[in-house]
Amino acid sequence: MVKDSKKKEEKPKESQFKKFLIKRAPFYLAAIAILIIFIVPGLTKGDLQSSYRETLTEEEILVVDSLMSYNGPDKEGYSIKDAISNEISEEYPNEEIYENKKTKVITNVSSLGEKIYQVVFNFESHKKDFHYNWNIDMKTGDVKGNDEESQYIVDLIDFYD
Repeated sequence: MVKDSKKKEEKPKESQFKKFLIKRAPFYLAAIAILIIFIVPGLTKGDLQSSYRETLTEEEILVVDSLMSYNGPDKEGYSIKDAISNEISEEYPNEEIYENKKTKVITNVSSLGEKIYQVVFNFESHKKDFHYNWNIDMKTGDVKGNDEESQYIVDLIDFYD
């Protein structure tokens, strides 16, 4: 009977691993907090492409991607997406403009006929708005600006050295 009571009174042994974790828990929590605060926002940072793709159908995404990747008759270098991104970054040099709640990127795609589409691209923010209106022929890949600013972008791409 004496042996049974001694076994019940013995404390369970603590695991060495548990002691190790408890001793270093603040350091692990600090490392996780640093990852969440500094690394994760950088990985989920918005950009022009992710902004205009949010509300489009698959067919519209194909049209807009073709338009944004248009890089002139030489098919080299500078694209429409690069030109628009540069204009936005010149206007907002040190801002994460896509993270701002007042920033909106609205893209409308409408069919004008067989494989010809009109793409209206609007970038609205707290400082300045950019509005572009293009026609793209999906058969030939030709892009034409429907207003002065849009045609300027197309000319910039066509005559880029």
